[in-house]
Amino acid sequence: MRKYVIFCLLLIGTTFSINAQEWQLDLKTAEETASKDHKNIILVFQGSDWCAPCMKLEKQVWSTDEFKAYAKSNFVMLKADFPKRKKNALSEAQQAKNDKLAQKYNSEGYFPLVVILNENGKVLGKTGYKNLTPSEYIKHLNSFKG
Repeated sequence: MRKYVIFCLLLIGTTFSINAQEWQLDLKTAEETASKDHKNIILVFQGSDWCAPCMKLEKQVWSTDEFKAYAKSNFVMLKADFPKRKKNALSEAQQAKNDKLAQKYNSEGYFPLVVILNENGKVLGKTGYKNLTPSEYIKHLNSFKG
């Protein structure tokens, strides 16, 4: 019975890791990975607990298996979240990183804002929520490739 339980836990863990979106939370780490793998960076500014279009984008695109599978091979995903509820507050260090990203890439304060960067950190384009399927959104993101 113990072996069965361990097997089930491993299976669940493997399934979760395959389907989990690999979000970076640090620009330097994202740039290093993008440079090494020759991928564009998708930088997402979101308000995860207050921004309705951000939540729709998460549900309709980012969290889908289709997008996650494509992103894993083609993008480095970088998230800058700005939650408002105290229970979702970020650490001071993470909040400082996100604030610095916002100063550089989102001085207008748009949410959601999706910034497409090349592997060297050059902005290729900006977009936001669009009522598109995951495959349509992927095509939209790829239209910014430099």
